[in-house]
Amino acid sequence: MHISLEGKHALVGGSSKGIGRAVAHQLAASGAQLTLAARSETVLKELCDELRERTGKPHRYLVVDYTNLQGYKSIIQKYIKEHPIDILVNNTQGPPAGTSLEKTTEDYQKAFDLLFQTAVYTTEQVLPHMRQCGWGRIINVASVSVREPLNYLVLSNSIRAALVSWAKTLAGDVGPLGITVNSVLTGYFNTERLGALNLKKAESMGISPDEVTGKLLEQVPARRLGRPEEYGYLVAFLASEQAAYLNGAVIPLDGGLLRSY
Repeated sequence: MHISLEGKHALVGGSSKGIGRAVAHQLAASGAQLTLAARSETVLKELCDELRERTGKPHRYLVVDYTNLQGYKSIIQKYIKEHPIDILVNNTQGPPAGTSLEKTTEDYQKAFDLLFQTAVYTTEQVLPHMRQCGWGRIINVASVSVREPLNYLVLSNSIRAALVSWAKTLAGDVGPLGITVNSVLTGYFNTERLGALNLKKAESMGISPDEVTGKLLEQVPARRLGRPEEYGYLVAFLASEQAAYLNGAVIPLDGGLLRSY
């Protein structure tokens, strides 16, 4: 199966590293023109240059801080008005780790703004163009903790569950318009984020990060961490014409980690 995203413009959040960066690479390889969004202008510029060299196409970047909701809204509204988006990948950095006994209502509000408000607002901005074209793809990067909560990630557990529920509702509303909305439940991937979480767990448990990783892999039937490029493959498919009948799905990408259906 050949996936072609020629003529499509994709906005990929959190694309300076990790899963977002891998998604950007695969969408570009499939022919899409990209707008990369993250906080580090230096990294974004380097990635744009790298993608241009690989694909022969110009790509853009947008410096945004997802933790500053009002500032983010101002930047993204103006940008999307000038640069219509066909494929939106809602992805940001994760909120701080911690248990329900450690977090306050202020922490939940910050996580809500980071994970939920930015995704919903960005989607609101891209929808008019998608509706006009009768075609669009909205893909949300979520977590396996939506189905099976992880006690040390209470903020992510709670707010990503709200995001996935919103996405499922939206899928029903925009499906008749030729727009699909799908969410990916992320398992354990070899990223800086997972490394930072494992380091924190190792310190609290008095063991090495490698031991923490080993314990995680014992839970995964594939017995390995996911490779970020594997995430890119799935997102490229969800963005393609071949996935036009896949809508409202909540897809685990976790090597078999989840025990629930």
